[in-house]
Amino acid sequence: MRVTSCRYQALFVLVVVLLACGQLFGGVTASISGTVTDPSGAAVSGATVTATNTDTGIVQTQRTNTQGFYSFQSLPLGHYDVSVQQAGFKQYRQTGLVLDVNAALVVDVGLKVGQVQERVEVSAAALHVETAASQMGEVIEGQRITTVPLVSRSYTDLLALQPGVVSQASGMTGGYAGTFNSAGFAVPLVSGDLNGGALSVNGQREANNGFLLNGATVQEGGYGGTTAIPNLDSIAEFRILTNNYDAEYGNYSGGQINVITKSGTNRIHGNVFEFLRNTNLDAKGYLDPLRGAYHQNQFGGTIGGPIKHDKIFFFADYQGNRKVQGVTSPPNGVPSTAELGGDFSALASSFSVIQNGVPTPKTVQGGAWASQLSSELGYTVTANEPYFTPGCTTANCVFPNAKIPTLAFSGPAQQLLSLGLIPSTAAGGSLFSTSFPLRLRDDKTSGRVDGNTGMGLVSVYYLFDNYKLANPYPNANVPGYDAAGTGRTQVVNLGDTKTLGSTTVNEARVEFVRVNNSFNQPKGGTGHTLDSLGFTTGGNGIIPLAPNIEGVPEMDFNQLNMVIGVPSRPNRLIENTFQVVDNFSKVVGTHTIKVGGSFHYNQLVEQLDNVLNGNFVFNGSETGVDFADFLIGAPTNYVQGQATPSNGRSKYFGVYGQDSWRARSNLTLNYGLRWDVSTTWS
Repeated sequence: MRVTSCRYQALFVLVVVLLACGQLFGGVTASISGTVTDPSGAAVSGATVTATNTDTGIVQTQRTNTQGFYSFQSLPLGHYDVSVQQAGFKQYRQTGLVLDVNAALVVDVGLKVGQVQERVEVSAAALHVETAASQMGEVIEGQRITTVPLVSRSYTDLLALQPGVVSQASGMTGGYAGTFNSAGFAVPLVSGDLNGGALSVNGQREANNGFLLNGATVQEGGYGGTTAIPNLDSIAEFRILTNNYDAEYGNYSGGQINVITKSGTNRIHGNVFEFLRNTNLDAKGYLDPLRGAYHQNQFGGTIGGPIKHDKIFFFADYQGNRKVQGVTSPPNGVPSTAELGGDFSALASSFSVIQNGVPTPKTVQGGAWASQLSSELGYTVTANEPYFTPGCTTANCVFPNAKIPTLAFSGPAQQLLSLGLIPSTAAGGSLFSTSFPLRLRDDKTSGRVDGNTGMGLVSVYYLFDNYKLANPYPNANVPGYDAAGTGRTQVVNLGDTKTLGSTTVNEARVEFVRVNNSFNQPKGGTGHTLDSLGFTTGGNGIIPLAPNIEGVPEMDFNQLNMVIGVPSRPNRLIENTFQVVDNFSKVVGTHTIKVGGSFHYNQLVEQLDNVLNGNFVFNGSETGVDFADFLIGAPTNYVQGQATPSNGRSKYFGVYGQDSWRARSNLTLNYGLRWDVSTTWS
């Protein structure tokens, strides 16, 4: 025993040192282990143990060691039969074993004395209690995923089924929801309309979850969440680990979500589907007076089977999503038809502010401004003269009867009004609409090939997801200023699981992920130069910093609660992730030792625009009425800026070593060490 212990410790340290190459993410495989005994309870050494994948026909064989222990590490997921054979004993066979991702099944076998031709067969239940693993988590398999009516057909909407996971992102951390996020903008949804799974797990931040696809990271590097959501029918299962992870998991303090896609088997299998939603099947929103149009078709299919029986298998899938959704306009307010012509008699009291409980008229601020108004109106205007008081005339106020002559309209106001670019209603107030739709076209496909070769079990996976999105209200809260967005995600994953003798397995994986998203790209309101809209450009005027997206500049009316203009912050995010993973397993006695690591290199390119062509704010600081300020060309403030592109780079690596020790038939100890290194972004 002492010699075995020394060998075990030396091997453990040696392999940890040799594989100190990076951070490890959990594998896509599972294990079956156990002890073989005779009727007296003594260990049976040298017994032949066979694990057969009934889906693919792939067979793996081991012999029990001197302690009667066997352990199949890094088995592909699926359905298995286990058989044990030894001279002088009846053959034992257990069928119907189901291996889920990261499962650690214990199959202890008690052989009975008899002829080899005799056989004891046990049919295993599909459900089992894990007695050899200590990490907490839930497995959701493919059949449960596809039989639950998910309106989005996204596995991320099932994450909250696990205890300790909140149902939606708060938006206070990360960049995925709400107005307040660390990004300063909302990160585009995956595939155009799917949430990235940035949820809080056990109180951790939404950006602190790890997302794995077939054993390698697909984490969105900047703000958290996943970058890739496969077609729901292509997912074999996924597992979310919430706490007490094995040492092989690191980097993230929240949940660890491991998604495994389907592989082919010895039989051709597949499906086709279409999910339909339309206006006639829907009710209007509870607060909406009208029902907006809704037309959505999600269609596609899968196919899988053998390329060569018991050797090479394939699986492929496709899903298309076409959606036209009438979006309820955001809360807004627009001027009345009379106000478009300068008649503010209905708002006459707004030309005054309350000071010490007494209405005080707003007055002309500054001699230069008074001189400009005088030249436009043709009568004298003086500094500190009231804009309006009840019963006033041109002798003692600027705008008698609370009406602004068109002579005082600024050049930009005249142009915007003449082109019909200022929305209004007869009586003003809210402009409600469901007539302007969000349009989405998304196409995603993936393919996987698995082969049992001389190099081991080789797996190749590729995912491609491309979408185009038209958003009617990207920034403005009134129609006419829509924007476009595009997104493309690609994942390439190469894996090899090689058995090195009866007690040693190595699992290696290389992956590349690329995400390219652009959003808030102006469409409505473009086609107008600032010069053609009456703005002074060049010299002491406005210098457009992005002529390619020139159009109606963003204008915020605080009293009206109206925002018009093209999106002033069109952005683009490009992310590349390169990863190398290696896991090494070794059985020594009743110890299953696992060591490994990986390295991934992240590139995050942010091409951010920050009101390149200007943003005007009107809050009534001059006349007391924000739209009146707009008509005479008196904004409260003007903002124009330029964001420096960010080309971030970071590296993350770590190593681990862990041991699962079958100390007794009813006692398994799991312990390990981990070392993580995260470089700063540069």
